[in-house]
Amino acid sequence: MATPRATARTPGRRLQAEAKQAAILDAAEALFVSDGYELTSVDAISARAGVSKRTVYDHFGDKQTLFRAVLGRANDAVVATVRKAIDEELTEDRDIRDALLGFARRVTTGMFPTSDYATFRRLGSQAPVAPRLPEAARDQPERMMEERFAKFAADGKLRVSDPRRAMQHFVALTMRLVLDVTDEDQTVGKAEILGILTDGVDVFLRAYR
Repeated sequence: MATPRATARTPGRRLQAEAKQAAILDAAEALFVSDGYELTSVDAISARAGVSKRTVYDHFGDKQTLFRAVLGRANDAVVATVRKAIDEELTEDRDIRDALLGFARRVTTGMFPTSDYATFRRLGSQAPVAPRLPEAARDQPERMMEERFAKFAADGKLRVSDPRRAMQHFVALTMRLVLDVTDEDQTVGKAEILGILTDGVDVFLRAYR
């Protein structure tokens, strides 16, 4: 049976362990983004985090597991943002064109410029050298969109026989096209982005409404 003194120290130890784990994740993320997976060493991560190398291994086991944890954290942030955008923009009581355009605008102008998304893209681009997340985790944003498109089809707002293919077409015509354009020219303004999205939504609806 634990003594009162030992029990009293337990929350403090847990908080200390959580703080060290967060410091390791923050340090690893910064280095994986700046230097890449291959060039980042556990020694560099432990030094940046202010912990021992042994502490890094105690928490994560190896560099591969640590990278997956960092990538998973970035993926979770993207999933949360997409889920909120779906819930607030792709609503049942909204005109379908307004809903699709609002969602695409929310993602491209609200999520794409964030540090969370930049981190997610930078980490994800390091495959196949770096470890990848399981497919179920990687595809979560697309699955959420696919489910909403299936609901729109069931409600008669879209003519869709394959919700996943329809979702892929929508993404390609709107958000992915914006990424392609802005990757080539980072001076592209919001007006041009809105024009791309508007054209993409209209083309999509001509095929699916």
